[in-house]
Amino acid sequence: MENESLIDQIKEKYDNLGENHETYLQGLLQAKPINYWEYVGVDTLLSLQNPRTNFKDEEIFIMYHQVTELVLKMMMHEVKQLVYEDLEESIWIDKLTRLNRYTSMLITSFDVMKSGMNYDDYNTFRATLTPASGFQSAQFRLIEIYCTSLPNLINEEGKSRLGESPTVEEYFEHIYWKDAGLNRKTGEKTLTLRQFEERYMDQFVALAYKMQGNTIEDKVKQMGAVSEELKKALKDFDHQYNVAWPMVHLTTAKHYLDKRGEEKAATGGSKWKKYLHPKFQQRKFFPDLLNQEEVDNWGEED
Repeated sequence: MENESLIDQIKEKYDNLGENHETYLQGLLQAKPINYWEYVGVDTLLSLQNPRTNFKDEEIFIMYHQVTELVLKMMMHEVKQLVYEDLEESIWIDKLTRLNRYTSMLITSFDVMKSGMNYDDYNTFRATLTPASGFQSAQFRLIEIYCTSLPNLINEEGKSRLGESPTVEEYFEHIYWKDAGLNRKTGEKTLTLRQFEERYMDQFVALAYKMQGNTIEDKVKQMGAVSEELKKALKDFDHQYNVAWPMVHLTTAKHYLDKRGEEKAATGGSKWKKYLHPKFQQRKFFPDLLNQEEVDNWGEED
């Protein structure tokens, strides 16, 4: 009876699709059993490390950043559900708990960078990476656009340059991260920034237009009153992503670029000491949930 019931369910499924269920059953009969390495793509995944030098720890450096991009993709998976689906508050809390867990993974994983590579080797092979930079992570920027409105990605200096009723394109001209590769006095851009904009800017602008009034920040506002539990989850994510993670990144950069007082430049050419600090970036996903003291002290306690 159980087998008959299962067959009936399969038949109903494909009948609803307008398909012949027997065709699919015949296909299943011929299909090979799935295995772990094919399902996960292990062989492909492990072949994606292509060092440019013979320094052993360069492979660690590559894998670390690949892991980071995979974690960011997990975060995108949750963020898109919050943006595009109509979810109950309990599901929101679950999704934000996941986002906080993933961000915590990114924060603690910096120990791999800070303590997992030879200092002298890193400072030798890193020269071959120029002008590539972690600054060029598109997923990091996409998460920002999904999470919050563009004015929250403009620092105070940027806001002073904006005119009235800026367009999406104008916001991007003054977005905080452009300061990492743009000389505001001369208008000159680093190669790192030029390549990044050529590759991704059209995608960023298109998504920003799509997200107008539809970001996670907007959806929270549309909820009206939210529970303290949800409010805390949102604020925790905001702080972890926009304060704690940049600060541990800054600490790691200091370990390799400034440990011996050598004032090394970042591979992307940014003034990294200033750019990486949350007091300079000033991005906040959910500023309406913060009191004035929290806004004034953003990044100060870390």
